[in-house]
Amino acid sequence: MVGLGHIGRRHATLVAAHPAAEVVAICDVLPPRQLAWPEGVPAAVPLFAALEDFLAAGLAADVACICTPNGLHAAQAELLLRAGLHVVVEKPLALTVAGADAIIETARAAGRHVFGVMQNRYSPASAWLKEQLEQERLGEILQVHLNCFWNRDHRYYTVPPDGRPHPWHGDEALDGGVLFTQFAHFVDLLCWCFGPVEVASARFANQQHQGLHRFADAGTVHYSLAGGALGTLNFSTAIWDRNFESTLIVIGSKGTVKLGGQYMNEVRYCHVEGLLPPDLPASSPANNYGPYAGSAANHHFVIDNVIDVLHGKATVATTAEEGRQVVATIVAMYGV
Repeated sequence: MVGLGHIGRRHATLVAAHPAAEVVAICDVLPPRQLAWPEGVPAAVPLFAALEDFLAAGLAADVACICTPNGLHAAQAELLLRAGLHVVVEKPLALTVAGADAIIETARAAGRHVFGVMQNRYSPASAWLKEQLEQERLGEILQVHLNCFWNRDHRYYTVPPDGRPHPWHGDEALDGGVLFTQFAHFVDLLCWCFGPVEVASARFANQQHQGLHRFADAGTVHYSLAGGALGTLNFSTAIWDRNFESTLIVIGSKGTVKLGGQYMNEVRYCHVEGLLPPDLPASSPANNYGPYAGSAANHHFVIDNVIDVLHGKATVATTAEEGRQVVATIVAMYGV
């Protein structure tokens, strides 16, 4: 387990709770007195300050979960893959296409698996939409509009009680911007459901975070999809106090569907020829980080997939190549 932030602790707790897995070691640059130890992980599990120290210890391990700042993912994944471990890489896979390509090539040379973490695919509404699209129930896809309106204010970008800057939230080299850190899951759904995204134009602004970071906190992107469908992405982390909503509107020649809710986890509208609105199970609750909330807590599906793949019972649910597509799409959005 590499990194003991909120997400790293969740990974460690889920691994420790799985009957076919155990936490062998944890790596984090913080000293033990500053770490919140994961629930269910024995206190005797060794803690290393550097990956090199962990690898030098020669502990028997099969998989490393990389839960560190975004800008460290690529180099750490390469190091661990070359050492013979499979890797689970939190989103985003990397901050550059070159970094994603290096991970893919290193994994291929080492004969190891790379598991991306895009847990929103497991939400019942997302899985249902994917199925309808594969069956072409909506006919020709004409338009796809993605809206992501969340809150990330000083509570996210500073550390209480003195308000000093967070160690990496808002750092351009480690964070990468809100499309990577907050909204990569939704860009993944766009790519997963509709294929390659061709970016046409974009406008960005920093509307509420001038004193917290230098990158855009809001923007509008115009793009096209395979078959000529048109689409837009509108996003913001300048929403006051708490997350507002995330929506995906799909307009087809045979009907219209809207996924909505704070985390795009509900079918809010379904008017499609020959198709009744679905009666879906409730999605997992949002990840609760105290002053702010994240996406649905579906990480247990990721851990299950890792174990099933290593036992020969499944294929990788989110491949490095799919992670690369998300990285390439976000890079293209920021680059136009």
